[in-house]
Amino acid sequence: MALPLSGLAANQGAGASLATVAVSISNIRSQKGDVLVCLSNNPKYFPDCSKDKAARKIKVSAANAGNVKITGVKPGTYAIALVHDENANGKMDLRLFLPREGFGFSRNPKIGMGPPKFKSAQFTVGQDDADYAVTMKYIL
Repeated sequence: MALPLSGLAANQGAGASLATVAVSISNIRSQKGDVLVCLSNNPKYFPDCSKDKAARKIKVSAANAGNVKITGVKPGTYAIALVHDENANGKMDLRLFLPREGFGFSRNPKIGMGPPKFKSAQFTVGQDDADYAVTMKYIL
């Protein structure tokens, strides 16, 4: 089920070409809780965009998170971070510095020690709509 999120597009300037970014999410291990989606263009706040005031933050029920659409996206360079917030407490839970909940990133970068850098997850949005597939990962 695609979820149009056009209400999140603030007045972004007359004549600006705005795109829709569609995110297809796979490998969600349960329908419990929510999936937290963050679209950011600021490497300083990636992947935890909680302090990024310009980021587009969306909460979707895990049961309906297979396809998410983010509308009204200005052309630019972005990265997406996802958290499967299974207990619906609004954050990524950790155990001994390891994620207890699922996560995913645009371009599905390899995960080493710690989260990926913005550059390994970045993509460019132009005037045309874009589709991206993200595979959720679980450590614990």
